[in-house]
Amino acid sequence: MNVEVTPLPGLGTRQDFVSRGGRRIGVITYRDGRMEMIVSKQDDTDSCVASIPLTVEEGATLAALLGAPQLVTQLEDQHKDFAGITTRQLPLAPASPYDGRTLGDTALRTRTAVSVVAVVRNGTVHPSPRPDFRLVAGDLLITVGTAEGLSKAVEVLETG
Repeated sequence: MNVEVTPLPGLGTRQDFVSRGGRRIGVITYRDGRMEMIVSKQDDTDSCVASIPLTVEEGATLAALLGAPQLVTQLEDQHKDFAGITTRQLPLAPASPYDGRTLGDTALRTRTAVSVVAVVRNGTVHPSPRPDFRLVAGDLLITVGTAEGLSKAVEVLETG
């Protein structure tokens, strides 16, 4: 899919693409940090039919909603022929003892045989995080392992 990035002098940038249905869908990021999701008319990609202001947090949440499931689906497709391997999204809750600590501190691989293949934070995917990757509440850990190991990993992230 071709994403167009258009500088908006004095304002910021517009990043968008044309959907299969002929609508331009995108985000305007203003210089002051504000964001706005835009959708064009189907028959006129230069006319906006919807403009939705988003806070940074709302934009990150929307990106996570759209990006994380796609990543998990891709991983599941790759592992579907291998019995016993499961991909799962594990959220890091604000009450987690690992909020503000490193991925290595969790010792997930050693304790549960689960691998963290990516961390989604504020809509940004961080693939193959290293042990020194610092976790924060709200992170979504994309993990691969056995069903039993993933259940143990949930417990580790929640209680330590």
